[in-house]
Amino acid sequence: MEHPGWGFLRDQLIDSVRGHGIFIDSRTVNVQIRRLRKVLNADGEQDVIRTVRSAGYALDAAATTA
Repeated sequence: MEHPGWGFLRDQLIDSVRGHGIFIDSRTVNVQIRRLRKVLNADGEQDVIRTVRSAGYALDAAATTA
């Protein structure tokens, strides 16, 4: 969790994983984030991923430092 509190656009997340020029629907990110949350929060842990409406996602600084 290198940058707690930083927000990332869906397109930034796609580019960092797949690279530039490869088309992936930005809604695919939503599905992957949902799956990631399911694994991370399996034991009732606090959700460290915060949704930034109409933009993307951010790491929750308070949850990552606790």
